[in-house]
Amino acid sequence: MASISTWFRYLAHKLEYSLTLSVKSYRKEKISDRELLGIVCKNLFHGRLTYLHWDKGQEMAPTMATHGNTLLVRKLPIPDARYVFVGDAVILKDPNKSDKYLVRRLAAIPGCEMVSTDLKDEPFVLEHDQCWVVAENQELKPKEAYDSRTFGPISMGDIVGRAIYCLRTAVDHGPVNNSCDAIHEDSSVLAVELDVEEMTKNHKA
Repeated sequence: MASISTWFRYLAHKLEYSLTLSVKSYRKEKISDRELLGIVCKNLFHGRLTYLHWDKGQEMAPTMATHGNTLLVRKLPIPDARYVFVGDAVILKDPNKSDKYLVRRLAAIPGCEMVSTDLKDEPFVLEHDQCWVVAENQELKPKEAYDSRTFGPISMGDIVGRAIYCLRTAVDHGPVNNSCDAIHEDSSVLAVELDVEEMTKNHKA
C-alpha cells in the first residue's frame, strides 16, 4: 500500500501529464476552454501514466530477455530533457517502420558532441531535437544492433515512453535500471500502478 506522500507525488505527476497534453491541444485550437477542464479532470481521475508493451529481441540483453518481455512503460508528456534522461531505457518509433516500436538505451541528447571510434568519421553535435540511442547487448556487432550506429540520430519526438519495469517470466521480473533522475521520478508511479499479476496475465511465452 502506497504512503500518503507517495500518492501526492503520483497525483502531481498525473496532473502535470494531463495539463501538458491538454494545453498542447488547446494551443493548437483543437479544444475549447470547457473541454480543456474536462479532459484534465478525466485524465486526473481515470487515466493512467503507464501502459504494457511487449518486446522481443536480443538488442537489450541481458537487461531484457531475448525470448520476450512484458514491459511497464511510463508515458512521457513531452519527450525532452526535462522528462527523459541519458541512461534511460526508452520506447521509440522505429525510424524505418512507423508501425513498429523499439526499446533502446538513450545515450546522448541534443547538444552532445558525438565522436566515433573510427577516425575516418568526423565528430558532430546533435541538433536541438536529436538524440542517440544504442542497444545494450555487447555481443552484437554495431551493424547487427540496429540502433543509432546504423540508422543515425533520431528525433526526440519519436520517443513515446520509458520502460520502468520488466517481466521476463512470472518469476523473473523487476524494475528497469534507468538513470537516477528517472528512478526518482518513476518511484511513485511504480508504487501505485505496478500490477505484476496483470503483467503476468498479458505475458506472451
